[in-house]
Amino acid sequence: MSIKIEPRQEALTSKDIAAIRKQFPLLHTKCNGKRLVYLDNAATTQKPQCVIDALNTYYCEQNANIHRGIHRLSEAATEMYEAARKKMRRFLSADLACEIVFTRGTTEAINLVAQTYGRRNVGEGDEILISTLEHHSNIVPWQMLCEEKGAKLVVAPISDDGELLMDEFEKRLSKKTKLVAITHVSNALGSVNPIKKIIDMAHDAGARVLVDGAQSVSHMPVNVQALGCDFYACSGHKMFAPTGIGVLYGRASLLEAMPPWQGGGDMILSVTFEKTIYNGLPAKFEAGTPHIAGAIGLGAAIDYLNGIGMDRIAVYEHELLLHGTGVLDAIGGLRMLGRARDKAGVLSFVMDCAHPHDIGQILDSEGVAIRAGHHCAQPLLKRLGLPASARASLAFYNTKEELDALGEALKKVKEVFG
Repeated sequence: MSIKIEPRQEALTSKDIAAIRKQFPLLHTKCNGKRLVYLDNAATTQKPQCVIDALNTYYCEQNANIHRGIHRLSEAATEMYEAARKKMRRFLSADLACEIVFTRGTTEAINLVAQTYGRRNVGEGDEILISTLEHHSNIVPWQMLCEEKGAKLVVAPISDDGELLMDEFEKRLSKKTKLVAITHVSNALGSVNPIKKIIDMAHDAGARVLVDGAQSVSHMPVNVQALGCDFYACSGHKMFAPTGIGVLYGRASLLEAMPPWQGGGDMILSVTFEKTIYNGLPAKFEAGTPHIAGAIGLGAAIDYLNGIGMDRIAVYEHELLLHGTGVLDAIGGLRMLGRARDKAGVLSFVMDCAHPHDIGQILDSEGVAIRAGHHCAQPLLKRLGLPASARASLAFYNTKEELDALGEALKKVKEVFG
């Protein structure tokens, strides 16, 4: 199912958004008898009908295992699976399709790098540099690796506004730094890191760079070649694709030198009891039957996003962010978190009168879905002196009217707890 968008302009029009919203079935449901306002997109995005249809078509008409079959269904499934890889290569502007490795998500992609590149290249006394903004998935794998190897995890601090302190980041780069693992966009604050500058600084220091792109790929164009990163990890379910599918981009030269992570079928060329010869890229890192339907759904989601235009999405979501910031700033007793100068669609806040969990429950009763808690970023929340926060997160199918509804629901919180 395709979507009709008005001729390209700087931003999406209200007519465009109305057409887009018709493509997402769940947006037209009710929550507690109220019209659903879905503002939990940093956790997962809703799926357009074209993605749902792609999954149904595969399971109803094309279901088969891939790569090894010579029958028609297997060949068709293989073609669609590999077509999705090529679509992702173009979406990220990678050089080669073999540089796209399918994983279960960002978390698995980061762990893959930690357990392959990391184990081979990080040793005792070496350092891995991250930031205070990181999601647990870009902290814990490196802690585990450092503990195993006797290496040190170094953390670059942030300002009170949620911006990475670049002078402090540079001070922490040294000849000991083997890897920089950094988020592109903070899931808890929406801060957008100056990722190109970070990558250049890290390379000048002799370090490789992994970028956690879970929160960036659905909000802005990403060009891994222009960025110059060595690895880039992202998740399908945060870019309107199914859950359980993700991507690791890696430079071919690095991936070729890395050992396999898991052993099994499809990642081998030959197996005897005496010796195994591993497959080439990217099969070497895709052991066993993959999430075929998920990859096909990811391909459909990429087609959908390309049909709208990531540049237009970025402009429209910035408008939403400015409007939502104004709505929240007008509510007394509410404190916004994260005032970075470069920011994506996240509105995190706390209120004097209520715990974030209570805020979330009251908003749910009003049909407004947000997230409350530590957002898998406990060190970041600790830096801000908080155990938890409330977070509304945006997607291009959201509207200014929905953000106004968020504001009205927050007034209900004040009525109940104020």
